[in-house]
Parts: sequence; C-alpha cells; structure tokens
Amino acid sequence: MTDPTRPQPLDLAREVDAYLARVGQLRVVEVPPLLGLAIDGHGDPNTADRFQEAVAALHPLAYALKFASKAEGRDFRVMPLEGLWWADDMASFTAQRDKRRWHWTLRIVVPDHVDGAALEAARAKVAARHELAALPDVRLEVLDEGLCMQTLHVGAFDDEAGVLAHLHDVAIPEAGYRMTGRHHEIYLSDARRTPPERCRTILRQPIEPA
Repeated sequence: MTDPTRPQPLDLAREVDAYLARVGQLRVVEVPPLLGLAIDGHGDPNTADRFQEAVAALHPLAYALKFASKAEGRDFRVMPLEGLWWADDMASFTAQRDKRRWHWTLRIVVPDHVDGAALEAARAKVAARHELAALPDVRLEVLDEGLCMQTLHVGAFDDEAGVLAHLHDVAIPEAGYRMTGRHHEIYLSDARRTPPERCRTILRQPIEPA
C-alpha cells in the first residue's frame, strides 16, 4: 500500500494531458516543450543494429538518472520509449511501408531538472557497467511540438498503416489542419514482453491551421 505521507515520484505521463489517448478517438492536444534523452538513426528498426543499440543505451541512462535524482530527493518515474519518424517520401509510412527509407530519433522524456552534468554522470556510471556502442551518442534535447492530433493504436506496429493513412489524409485536413514536424509514436507497452496484438502505441502528428 502506498504511504500517503511519503512524497511520490514525479509521473509526467499523468501530469501531461497529451499522454492520454483512446482507441478510435482522434484528439487535438497541445503538447508542452519536453526535455528528453535522444539518439538518431536510419533504417528498418527490425533489422538495423543501430536501432537496437539505441534502445540498449537509452533505458540504462534513464534509470541511472532516476536513481541519481532519487538520491537527491527528486524521484521520478521513467517514461516510455518514444520514436520520431520521417522519410523523404511520407508514403513510406502508409501505402509503401518501406522501412529501409525511415529516419528516426528515439527518445525518453526526463524532468526539467536533468542537466548536462547529470547526463554525463549517469553516462559514466552506465559505461562502467556495460559496453554500449550507442551510449556516447545520447544527448539531451527539448522537443516543442505544440499543436498535435493523436490517437491510440492497439496492435502490431505493421497494422498502423491504415490508421496513419486516415490520420494524415482524412482526419487532419477535414479538421482544417495540415501536417508539420515528424510523425511521433509513444510506446506504452514494452514490445519485448508484450504480444504484438496487445501493444499500445500513441500515434501523434504535429499540425497547424491550413
């Protein structure tokens, strides 16, 4: 049972409204600027070594930052993995689904009190325990998306194409907006432990008035 007198960890997924989404509901949200650990890559996430290396670096860093913050009395819950995706031809995400052409940035949001010194201290701790190829490439970066339209997808990642096509080609223009920025996915389920048909993913697209 939770002790009501004990300070609870900061949970940004509850604090930020944009982390709430429902299946079948296309919602316009205002996403505040959010600081995060970030790392870039290119290619099919299922086959590119870089993708797995990036995931392997982000999670230990996020937990090292959490434990260091907790020791200072500023505990927080580690946020889910997120991905920003884009391609020279955005049909690569819908009709063609050509993952070889995808560019991506993986992120894990962290509280605003995390700074460069905290990141370097966490990086040193992780490096002392694990040899991770992508660890030196992780940076702190603020993402300021502003106005977005989003929905919740439940199912395999390869089944997103129809939802994305409707979001991009129907829902956004019919609401009087156009797309800006990069396609954004927030992985509420751990794909390593969750059957594909049960994976929960927020699909988010930055927009502006047309």
